[in-house]
Amino acid sequence: MKIKNKIFFFLALVFTSGIAVAQPNTDEQLALQFYQNKEFDKALDYYEKLYNKKSPQIYYSQYLNCLIETKDFKKAEKIVKKHIKQNPTFLNYQIDLGIVYTKNEEPEKAKSAWEQAVKSIKYDDQVFSLANGFIAIRQYDYAIAAYQRGKKISQTNYPYSFELAEVYKTKGDKILMINELLDALEINDSYLQSVQNGLQTSFGADADTKQNELLKTELLKRIAKHPDKTIFSELLIWMQIQLKDWDGAFVQAKALDKRKKEEGGRVMGLAQLFSQNEAYEVAAKAYQYVISKGKDNYFYTNARMELLNVQYTKVVSKGDYTQLDLTELEKNYSITIEELGKSASIVSLLKNYAHLKAFYLNKADEAIKILDDAIAMPQLSAVQQAECKLELADILLMTGEIWDASLYYSQVEKSFKYDVIGQEAKFRNAKISYYTGDFKWSQAQLDVLKGATSKLISNDAMDLSLLISDALAIDTNEAPLLIFARADLLAFQNKDEQAKITLDSINKLYPNHALADDILYRKAKIELKHSNYTEAAKYYEEIINNYGFDILGDDATFNLADINENQFKNIEKAKELYQQLLEKYPGSLYVVEARKRYRKLRGDAIN
Repeated sequence: MKIKNKIFFFLALVFTSGIAVAQPNTDEQLALQFYQNKEFDKALDYYEKLYNKKSPQIYYSQYLNCLIETKDFKKAEKIVKKHIKQNPTFLNYQIDLGIVYTKNEEPEKAKSAWEQAVKSIKYDDQVFSLANGFIAIRQYDYAIAAYQRGKKISQTNYPYSFELAEVYKTKGDKILMINELLDALEINDSYLQSVQNGLQTSFGADADTKQNELLKTELLKRIAKHPDKTIFSELLIWMQIQLKDWDGAFVQAKALDKRKKEEGGRVMGLAQLFSQNEAYEVAAKAYQYVISKGKDNYFYTNARMELLNVQYTKVVSKGDYTQLDLTELEKNYSITIEELGKSASIVSLLKNYAHLKAFYLNKADEAIKILDDAIAMPQLSAVQQAECKLELADILLMTGEIWDASLYYSQVEKSFKYDVIGQEAKFRNAKISYYTGDFKWSQAQLDVLKGATSKLISNDAMDLSLLISDALAIDTNEAPLLIFARADLLAFQNKDEQAKITLDSINKLYPNHALADDILYRKAKIELKHSNYTEAAKYYEEIINNYGFDILGDDATFNLADINENQFKNIEKAKELYQQLLEKYPGSLYVVEARKRYRKLRGDAIN
């Protein structure tokens, strides 16, 4: 019995001591619960007890807020002043005092407390803490005053320009924001990247014209005021690049190149950027500027080669050229190659020169001679030789030497079996099988290439494989696909009118065939080759209207949107089509790009 009593007593003791330990936590939990429910009068009793008995620092904020919410402003003022007295260097308590006065409708006292806080700043740490406190309660002018005070007292001469610029941005004062950032550059050129980061979200292609003009005006003022400080010119070039003002960027870069005697280095870098953005005319002017510096210039040879590359790319990518353009480009190639001399260093020029002669000037024999000579160069690398062989095979295919072309493709494929260039050769060989009607063999090779390293090759292989599958899925008659493949070969050989006639014959011989939408798509492609955008758009519209449910529906929609955006400048129509693609074809490969373009046309800020 005694043992039982002892056990009962022990358990009771444990139980009651557990309650004693848990009790304070209950007060905290109840306080927090009432506080979160905004029952401040009930929370006040608990926080007052916790504040007085446990920890004034931990429960200060909740206790003070409860006093303010229950309108006990006298006690709130007393509590804050007590903390100010105990912690004179922590100036954020002055912000709390101002809040108490503001809530009690004593604006002059609040102003006095906040001004006193700013005047009391002695250290950099106080600047950041106080300014952040003011920003938290949206007292931006006092935050600005804190940062400006920081400029005066800073032991490290930190300018606080970036912090000030951010507050001005929040207030919507773009001029003061700009000038703070430009002031930072006056202090130190090394702040350039930080200044660019600060401007990135407020200015550029996605900002309105007035904002960009503000920045440009302020920059030009600084350039005029500090002609020897070139950092402002560099920032102006950066801004013009953001705005895609390629001509303006080139003019500024040229001026800076002369002032800093850079011998064309900066201009070369910009010319490459212009070319990447398809600003071919400006890129050509930039390279010509460097060439004009003479043969002794370090960048002369590279500029000569890049100028030809730009002129060549403009012809082959845009299709917007005249016979005179082609003749002039051929002449420039001839002069440049003669001047630089045939060597491995200019093999890319030789390859493009051959392509120009074969595919645009109808001089296949001359093109083949150029490539044969290049391939025979002893100093040529294996990759360079393979690239020349691929080009030579393309030309042989264009002239009808199909099996010779296949031989060269096979050589490259064998030598570079696991590399991208080998996969490209394999794909082109698979297309030869397709052109000649060996569809099963072609499809077997294409199916292997679906897993190619290059996404472009993989997608092209998948598209051609699907074309073959769809054409033969219902009707095992290969005749329509044979005609279609012949039209594809004719288009590759630049026999575009014959290609179109051949495509039309399929509709006449086999009406309503599964290839109907592919025929329209191929015809659109031929029209784009000659910059006939209106005709191409008609074919895309026909695909959307009659075959939108089929595999080319998203391709046609995206391409039509692109034509409307970049050629017709019909922004509303382009937006409508991009949105249509996003809604109707959520699994399309074009979704990411379509969404990006749609948001940009809608005016969203896109980083």
